[in-house]
Amino acid sequence: MKIAILTSGILPVPAVQGGAVENLIDYYLEYNNCHQLHDITVYSVWHPDVKRHPALQADCNHYRYIDTSSLWAKVRRKVYGLLHRHEYYNFFIEYYFERVWQDIRRRGYDCIVLENRPGYAVKLSQRGVGHMVLHLHNDLLNAATPRHQEVFQSLARILTVSDYIKGRVHTIAQGDKVETVHNGIDITRFSTKSNTDVSRQAIGFSDNDFVIVYSGRINREKGVSELIDAMLLLNNYPNIKLIILGSSFFNDAKDDNEFLRSLKDKAETIKDNIFFTGFIPYSKVPDYLHIANIATLPSMWDEPFGLTIVEAMAAGLPLITTRSGGIPEICKGVATIVDREDVVTNLTHAILNLYQHPEKRDQMAKASVERARLFDKETYAKNFLNALEVFLG
Repeated sequence: MKIAILTSGILPVPAVQGGAVENLIDYYLEYNNCHQLHDITVYSVWHPDVKRHPALQADCNHYRYIDTSSLWAKVRRKVYGLLHRHEYYNFFIEYYFERVWQDIRRRGYDCIVLENRPGYAVKLSQRGVGHMVLHLHNDLLNAATPRHQEVFQSLARILTVSDYIKGRVHTIAQGDKVETVHNGIDITRFSTKSNTDVSRQAIGFSDNDFVIVYSGRINREKGVSELIDAMLLLNNYPNIKLIILGSSFFNDAKDDNEFLRSLKDKAETIKDNIFFTGFIPYSKVPDYLHIANIATLPSMWDEPFGLTIVEAMAAGLPLITTRSGGIPEICKGVATIVDREDVVTNLTHAILNLYQHPEKRDQMAKASVERARLFDKETYAKNFLNALEVFLG
């Protein structure tokens, strides 16, 4: 099959600047090239770091780049925005889409995959394009979405990252148009610790400490503040320690904001028990997970999937999390899942329970590893490409 992939227009593919969606695209492209399955063309924003990336040497995958960052491109974007004030997305995204369209309309594709951009479907349908598949990573298409009926009818197939997101789409209409394909990660990356520079002693903790790790973005929705509140209630247990692994953005350039400062102020009275890592490259995240006893990921919003949940399981960590969005279906049967109502008390009790029962931690650790194998990147890529094949017959 001849397939076009329309990326979001924000971060490049290959994922040289990170991005969960972009990494997931890389996974199925890698699988496609390894098994020589389809002729795939990926449309992406340009970034100079992609030039020497080995993925560009693939036989089956082709990369076509749109300049959105040069001075000339910025001028053209602004002009486009002035002339098109009532588009589905902002002028940055719409300009990128129009540049992609100039190339797509000259080529015959069997299928066009829209990565997390339901609004693209409206314009493409109006221009006579069919056989569109939306790969939906977030809660962006439901009965409250602008022009949701038009978007839904324009799409031939919708692949969602969790049953939770599938249920949100079904608030528009029921039927078999929507299918869940769970995300995946590189399980082997998280199964072992490779960097000896990352240790408890290096961050001021000891081997006798009971170390909790939070991993992910530092924002209000992720429950970091509530986790610190639980740590304050546990201050009579001085050897219970917390690593807050992550930053407020994709890099350290913006890793200083009012919310992060408020967290550090809140933790001041127990500052010796909490270590903020700041931005950590993704390659080093597994090393920090492996110095912890448990992971606590208390999301306070409805997570579409929760890749950090799978990462913690793959690292063999007993897991405490919240009943939020797609999280329960990911760690079903292996995690302590608490309700978000009275979450601080719930987290405190759950942490103490695992602290006081090492045998339970051992059982949960083994179960985590087994569960994580369901979400390896090869299984994800195979299921995703199979779903496209079934759709096209």
